[in-house]
Amino acid sequence: MPNSERAIVWTLWLTYGAFYFCRTNISAAVPGIQDEFGYSKTQIGLVLGALKLAYGLGQLINGQLAERIPARWLLATGMFGSAALNVVFGFGEALYFLLFVWAANGYSQALGWTPCMRVAANWFPVEYRGRAIGIIGTGYQALAAVTFVVAGWSAEHFGWRGAFHVPAILLSLTGIFMLFCLREYPLAVQSADLRPPTAPLQANLLVTLTNPRLWLLAGSLGLLNACRYGFVDWGLTHLKETQGIGVGRAALNYAILPVGGIAGAYGAGWMSDRWFGGRRGPMISILLASLGAVTLFYDGVARSSPAATVLVLMLVGFLIYGPQVLLVGTAPADLARRGTAAAAAGFVNFVGYMGAYSGDLLTGRLVDSYGWRTAVLAWAGCAFAAAAFCAPLWNATAERPVAAPVPEPTLERR
Repeated sequence: MPNSERAIVWTLWLTYGAFYFCRTNISAAVPGIQDEFGYSKTQIGLVLGALKLAYGLGQLINGQLAERIPARWLLATGMFGSAALNVVFGFGEALYFLLFVWAANGYSQALGWTPCMRVAANWFPVEYRGRAIGIIGTGYQALAAVTFVVAGWSAEHFGWRGAFHVPAILLSLTGIFMLFCLREYPLAVQSADLRPPTAPLQANLLVTLTNPRLWLLAGSLGLLNACRYGFVDWGLTHLKETQGIGVGRAALNYAILPVGGIAGAYGAGWMSDRWFGGRRGPMISILLASLGAVTLFYDGVARSSPAATVLVLMLVGFLIYGPQVLLVGTAPADLARRGTAAAAAGFVNFVGYMGAYSGDLLTGRLVDSYGWRTAVLAWAGCAFAAAAFCAPLWNATAERPVAAPVPEPTLERR
């Protein structure tokens, strides 16, 4: 990989990863919000789900916008907007005010992934796109781990509001870095004006929605996200309540999940390139089925052995983020029709976050009505269903450009 491409990989790694400072930080604030205002888990689920609903709608819209608006503009709007909304959320009290602000934050967060995938598709060919996006995907695992620690420490020392104000500063600083460092196209493409033409919005959307392989990816991601955000949004509260520990300790333990996700994000991309010839379906299905099996035992492990819980969380992180990175980035870019990589990623993420929204609501209601064991079993069921959804794509491969035929030589008549 040339040096210029390496620079883009690491710029995208930091840029998108930093969005998680102002997204997963809410998990460290949930116990404090409940203690101060007495909200039920069903009500907290509404707030958590509001981000997913707005994020999913934003992905559908912004996937189209990313095909025609410079990536730096969209990313800057999302980063600075999300930071500002986190500051506002930290001053809120009323349930519906918190719900509205967190939904607005969801839309701002949705300005992150599709522009990054547009840039990645411009820079990296199919031959090593899985590895490149796999590296980028480790960024939001690494910075999610940092977020758990920073937000948990802030909530412990400054109250739950600190879990929003400190991460907002970190996201703003990264936004300034992005504006100076990100280039959307290689210099050779810019100078030769070889950028692909932009299709009209209606045509672009039609091409995306009539691609049946994207619907299978989207359904699989929706079910995975219901399980994923069970762990990410609710897992810290689950540990605090089942193990009787403080929020800071629970956050520190939970930071191991995205550490496992780092290995999963890169490993899944590398293995699908190396072992399956660029086919993403086998890797996604195997990892999702394994996630379902491990999740079946998670609640029992969390109640019986704090040390084993940390090890299981690392494995869960691997099994969540390995297929997740393939589903949100590599596979849509591979299976999209030509010139619609960002639109494809946006559509798949839209459906994926409808699953996350439903999962947050379902988890809150299940915990209120039946307890944590039932909720965790529901997460496992979603993982198994996600594996089944992706199985028909076992042999699907990217469409590679076909070289123009070379004309046969002709004998000139004398």
